[in-house]
Amino acid sequence: MIKAVWDLLRLEHGFMYALGVVVGIIVSSGLNFGLKDIIFGSLTAIFCQASAFALNDYLDYEVDLANERFDRPLVRGDLSRRSALLIGIILAPLGFLSAFAISLNAFLLALAITLLGYLYNLKLKEFGLIGNFYIAFSMCAPFIFGSVVATNTITPQIAVLSIIAFLSGVAREVMKGIEDVEGDALRNVRTVARVKGVEFASKLSASLFLIAVALSFVPFLFVEGYVLDLKYLLPVLVTDFMLAKISFELLRRHEPEDIRRFRKQTLLALLFGLIGFLLGAL
Repeated sequence: MIKAVWDLLRLEHGFMYALGVVVGIIVSSGLNFGLKDIIFGSLTAIFCQASAFALNDYLDYEVDLANERFDRPLVRGDLSRRSALLIGIILAPLGFLSAFAISLNAFLLALAITLLGYLYNLKLKEFGLIGNFYIAFSMCAPFIFGSVVATNTITPQIAVLSIIAFLSGVAREVMKGIEDVEGDALRNVRTVARVKGVEFASKLSASLFLIAVALSFVPFLFVEGYVLDLKYLLPVLVTDFMLAKISFELLRRHEPEDIRRFRKQTLLALLFGLIGFLLGAL
């Protein structure tokens, strides 16, 4: 039962989102934050994302069943659809209450992000590039929320970090569309790779990664607290090298096994970039 609930809520993702909120708090405020911000910010992320995943499985039950997704507890029969719906409905208010305990702005932002997640589950995932934009936004949303939690606004550091994360997220999703082009054709998902072709998708993905690389120098040159900070620059240079290398390889190689390798490498690259932003804030 515990495993079924964990699988339904994808709690490993929830803890990753909570970590993203903590990163957003630290990058935006340094070490000038309270324990309350960390606790309620993390709980908001965990509860809201868990609600979205539960409702996703409820809505996608027929599709997951047809695709034999036995990694989903509803398909396995470990939980009923009604249970998934109830869990999703119960968890959302807990997340909203946690956000409200921080501030009105945190509550409104958590509400907007969660509702957007519900909209993605209902319809947006069927539209290739729009769906890519949502997934990319979900990568930077915890940082934005963390900044609002700590400072009640979006700081310049978080703005740059979020833009880089968003561009990299769109690039990764466009790249994933190259890998999934055959499966997406069966579901009529209009990814860039299906609509414009694999070559165009490869060029778009590589271009977005390279734009993210260029933006990584903005904090080092212009953003207060990061200007000429080698603690920030050195890890970010590792990220830039890896993303540039992937971009140029992507223009020449885009078989499914190549794309899977590139996607794993981009996650590692972005981790170094995140470390750079954290070190620069300390």
